[in-house]
Amino acid sequence: MAPIPRRPRRAVGAVVAAATAALTIALPNLSAAQPSGAQPAGAKAAPVRYEAESAVISAGAAESNHDGYSGSGFVNFDNQVGSYVEFTVNAPAAGSATLTLGYANGTDANRPLDIAVNGDLAADDLAFPSTGAWTTWSSVTTTVTLKAGANTIRTTSAAAEGGPNLDYVDVTAADGPAGTGYEAESAQISQGAAESNHDGYSGTGFVNFDVVAGAYVEFTVDAAQAGPARLDFRYASSSADRPLDIAVGGATVADDLSFPATGAWTTWKTVSVNATLKAGSNKVRATTSGVDGPNLDKLTVTPTGPADTERPTAPANLRKDKEPTATTVSLAWDAAADNVGVTGYDVYQHGQLMKKVGPDVLAATVESLDPETSYDWTVFARDAAGNASEASNAVTIATLPAPPDTEPPTTPGNLTSPSKTATTVDLSWAASSDNVKVTGYEIYRDGALSGTSETTTTSVAGLTPNTAYAFKVRAYDLKGNKSPFTPEITVTTSGTQPGGTPDPGTVSTLASGVDVAWGLGFLPDGTGVFTERNTFNVYKLTKSGTKTLVGKVPNSQTTGGEGGLLGLEVSPTFATDHYLYFVHTSSEGNRIARMTLENNTLSGYKVLLQGMEKSRYHNGGRLRFGPDGKLYASMGDAQTESRAQDRNSLNGKILRINPDGSIPSDNPFGNAVWSLGHRNPQGLDFDSKGRLWESEFGNSVMDEVNLIQKGGNYGWPNCEGTSGDCSGSGYIAPKKTWSTSSASPSGLTIINDHVFVATTVGKRVYRMRIDSSSNLVEQKTYFQGTYDRLRTVEVDHDGDIWLTTSTDKDGTDGNDRVLRIDIVYSDDGTAGDFKLSSSAFNDNATIPTRHTCAGDGTAGQDPSPPLAWGTGTTGARSWAIVFADVANSGNKLHWAIWDIPAAKLSLPEALGSGFNVPGQGGAKQKAMGSGANAQQYFGPCPGGSTHPYTFTLYAVNTATLPGIDSGSSMAQIETAIKNASTANVKLRGNSNAGT
Repeated sequence: MAPIPRRPRRAVGAVVAAATAALTIALPNLSAAQPSGAQPAGAKAAPVRYEAESAVISAGAAESNHDGYSGSGFVNFDNQVGSYVEFTVNAPAAGSATLTLGYANGTDANRPLDIAVNGDLAADDLAFPSTGAWTTWSSVTTTVTLKAGANTIRTTSAAAEGGPNLDYVDVTAADGPAGTGYEAESAQISQGAAESNHDGYSGTGFVNFDVVAGAYVEFTVDAAQAGPARLDFRYASSSADRPLDIAVGGATVADDLSFPATGAWTTWKTVSVNATLKAGSNKVRATTSGVDGPNLDKLTVTPTGPADTERPTAPANLRKDKEPTATTVSLAWDAAADNVGVTGYDVYQHGQLMKKVGPDVLAATVESLDPETSYDWTVFARDAAGNASEASNAVTIATLPAPPDTEPPTTPGNLTSPSKTATTVDLSWAASSDNVKVTGYEIYRDGALSGTSETTTTSVAGLTPNTAYAFKVRAYDLKGNKSPFTPEITVTTSGTQPGGTPDPGTVSTLASGVDVAWGLGFLPDGTGVFTERNTFNVYKLTKSGTKTLVGKVPNSQTTGGEGGLLGLEVSPTFATDHYLYFVHTSSEGNRIARMTLENNTLSGYKVLLQGMEKSRYHNGGRLRFGPDGKLYASMGDAQTESRAQDRNSLNGKILRINPDGSIPSDNPFGNAVWSLGHRNPQGLDFDSKGRLWESEFGNSVMDEVNLIQKGGNYGWPNCEGTSGDCSGSGYIAPKKTWSTSSASPSGLTIINDHVFVATTVGKRVYRMRIDSSSNLVEQKTYFQGTYDRLRTVEVDHDGDIWLTTSTDKDGTDGNDRVLRIDIVYSDDGTAGDFKLSSSAFNDNATIPTRHTCAGDGTAGQDPSPPLAWGTGTTGARSWAIVFADVANSGNKLHWAIWDIPAAKLSLPEALGSGFNVPGQGGAKQKAMGSGANAQQYFGPCPGGSTHPYTFTLYAVNTATLPGIDSGSSMAQIETAIKNASTANVKLRGNSNAGT
């Protein structure tokens, strides 16, 4: 590499001000060249240099008329007592530190300085003797005591002649954290090559930049938590200064950073720069700013201070700035304050990010709003570490009506029905046009409005089998002008069929007068239990609609947005322990708590997990027990993005704890964190293979559904859905995304490996099938615009859905409902055949762990698999199923269910416990074992290697099996079933679950 000519250096202005506020060196865009002898990672802390010309200067000036200074200049004190230079330095920990002050003094007289640290005098009249000439530079050393974090160091002239020419201060703190090394040859290289032809490099080589401006090496740096850090670049440059531009996360932190000649390609030195890193993955790019760069060997990253966890103050006095228009709202607010510095403001509309502005911008106009609509606004401040403030005051501002428009859209064309089931009809039509814009379409069923659609397709659900329905569609615009209707078409739904596809059938209201029903679960007898977010009330609700208040969850608080009493989960062993589990917001943050429900009364409040930060928005809050017996919870980032990548924070995560609140030993990071990189995770549920699925609110681009993996990183805030910096760092891509305007997916439940998602902004339910490649396919959209905002969707013990509305944006209490949707299982290709199947596994395949004793590590009381069958020509008056281990020509009976009504052609997953099976129309069950084990499905639990099992379906010639009661043995029950059956068919499965 030959010497190169330097390009002109960009101007660097000094900060000169008579001010008391200090300049924080660890912020981006402030840099300092480090002497070549910087210590390697893990050694005694290296000195950190702070240039005097970049500090706060009072009664003096930054100059550069005497050679030999470091940085871009030095400070010439005014000739008076009291002129000063003030530095702000960061210490990784409290303790003693060495200050080395570089200076020149061309006079014959001593020019002493007083040194004060955080306002306390640390050195009185510290001598700065003559150096003989203004171009002769020397240093003075003193020891001071620093506190952890930011420290103010002021050097003040103590004599009438003023101070010396002050060049820099090097701060060597007590031993700090070890640095982490990143080899250049292992980084991403653009226009350069990894080479090893000059000795003395670390690792396996170094990077030789191409002779071109804009070549770069980009390191991916992982930070455990947000905070300031020193970046040490090890390099060699034979005879020329070869500057580099240093950027972190795309923001420049050093422009034309000097990499002076080292004298030989085998002489390696270090140049350093300070920057602030965010928690998680950071991109550090070193780019040639001339026509060539040095040979770059290594980057070492060392934290230089504690993480900045102090959030800015809330912006005050949020108010209307300008008069709104039909599509815009203008806001203004007062500045927030921060211990380091505010880096920007986020403008939210009821939990939805609408706009980001910079730290010096105290007003914003949000565009593309709907006319004549009230919007709820708040503003949050944020800092470089990603800390977000509390919410500003909230203001409600309505847009103006749209301009006069009396012209309706054109009539939609060609209304057709491409498909149907027993309870749903799919509709499609040609788009309308309008002089301004078509806003949407109204769908009418039998002359009444049944829903809306933003697109030219919809699925109308809640229908009755074998019934004719008349449909018509019309378009509307922003002003409410409506087109003529399409010609009406008549569609007849199909008949009911057995199978594995769950379709929404008829809808009934179980409870009205409800206020933001949020968490929902089911007791063993099939009774529902739900929470109200804002009242903190917990209710029982029967299938007949009887609602009973059982109490409140104590210590709960609202946040004026998405916090309050949130998720609820029923203990898997409720029959013996009577536990209910909750997520709720409290005074110090979000908590997971447990209470006992007995005699229609809640009691015994116990906190299981806390330490999750809260905010007005992004509190997560769902709970779900897994097949492993662990309790999973979704927890939002509380509007501080950096927490999502911080493994030590419980925010922006899926959490996993034992039922008693302790941390499972197999959690990936030694705390409650199961997965990370989430913004505001919501619904949770497990599929037939025992895998966890999660729905998540996006920021302003995409909402998503994820398949959760242990220790998985889902990318936020670097990646939102599939947008942003989603490459590298092992981020896991979502399985489904929607625009934030058409979803906001809150609740999630799974039936026969079909994922149902309830949405708030979208005001609809999505249904998708999990295919063999673990993708979500065959999306259907139900109830769009029918029941307004939808919050929670859960499947009950009967295999039907309970759905809660969430009209929480209208400011009216108690106007929500709990709905019940009858689920009808449509044809899966075996309609009519006398054949037993399961959506959880194929014939002769492995029975999923979830349905075995390995699911929870305990024999008995396992979740039964979903089962479905056809009638064939059996003429059965009832059905029975016997589950047995048939290894080694044996017939070890595990479980039987009988007296299943003839009209019932399927059983949902996870049947409830009891001799009389909850919600199954009089069906009864018995299992091997004793006590509670004899009252519920008993899954495979062989004594070693893989065992074969069979589910045998019997067509029974009587409605009820005679001579059998709860005291009958398994053998007696099987004999009675066989004696009364006219036909049988088997579904075979293997299990490798151990005891």
